[in-house]
Amino acid sequence: MISVSRAAGGALAFALAGLAVSAAAQPAVGKPEGGVVHTSAIVFNPVVKKVYAIDQPRSEVVVLDTKTGTVRRVGVGAVPVSMAVNERSGRVYVANSSAGTVTVIDPLTDTAASTVPVERRPYSIAVNSATGQIYVTNTFSDKTSILDGATNTSKPLRTGAVDLIAVDSAANTIYLLSYESGTVTVLDGARLTMNRREGGKHAWGMAVDEASHTLYVARMGTGDVKALGRDAGEDTVTTAGRTTSSIAVNSKTHLVYAGNYASGDVTVIDGRTRRAVATVRVGEHPQALAVDEVRNLVFSANTQGDSVTVIDGATNQALATLPAGRRPYALAVEPGSSKLYVANAAGEKVFTVVDTSGIPGARQ
Repeated sequence: MISVSRAAGGALAFALAGLAVSAAAQPAVGKPEGGVVHTSAIVFNPVVKKVYAIDQPRSEVVVLDTKTGTVRRVGVGAVPVSMAVNERSGRVYVANSSAGTVTVIDPLTDTAASTVPVERRPYSIAVNSATGQIYVTNTFSDKTSILDGATNTSKPLRTGAVDLIAVDSAANTIYLLSYESGTVTVLDGARLTMNRREGGKHAWGMAVDEASHTLYVARMGTGDVKALGRDAGEDTVTTAGRTTSSIAVNSKTHLVYAGNYASGDVTVIDGRTRRAVATVRVGEHPQALAVDEVRNLVFSANTQGDSVTVIDGATNQALATLPAGRRPYALAVEPGSSKLYVANAAGEKVFTVVDTSGIPGARQ
């Protein structure tokens, strides 16, 4: 197991926006008020085979070259919260909450190539790698920032207050979720036209099946998953577990995985029938999910359990629960690799590298 240390005393704080649940059941999600964690705080860059992890107290991004094992640090803006990768160019984009900027990292030199001003308190960020456009939500603003990846310039688009982003690159559709209102704004990336869809009160977590052009929304307040098709008449709701707050999709199998924070399990939904087909027990308080479509494995970061559970996507069985550092809250997968990269919200580790080779039943 490899670990990268953070600055001394630099534990990240957890925030929760407006969810009335007991203290024991509070998910570690929310808007950037002080130090806050985000499930996009660690990413894998397939172009250069590097892992990028936010070290928020130091306003840096830690870069691990998976080929050489070399670790470098890149200075970014104040209070970085989330990242996204252009999977064609390899550029990495970092949303800096307190600075009100996005840092563009050059993947070849591991340096900050540009700093782009955006609206106040950028929070979530996503890239359409097909068009080179970058989308940034801004807390305390009714505008979403759109960055042109070719010119590194930004323009605001009035979308209403939104929190999370999901992108369907194939359809050039951007989904913007408002946590408080439960509205999903569907943005046409070419024409910049919008229509509003009902997501659900206290919805938190989105994932897109780009093969079927279906958006899945994890809804904490009602403990279920809403599927949004291209037309509102195709929308369905599937019951999951208690405090459903994370979600991931395998676009090859069309299976959807919903992490239930309070009940400590993952609901498996068949996206073709929109029915729950299994419930898999994981560790304490699952916070984030990730899928390796090459190995057909699913990973659950169990924040309070200090662990990661590995699920077989073929059998819907938990294969192993492995130690993953203090307060794991975000995951990055290198498809086909036995290494899993886990962001830690407490302790000295910025992130932990978990070796999943040798797990009985896991495809290598």
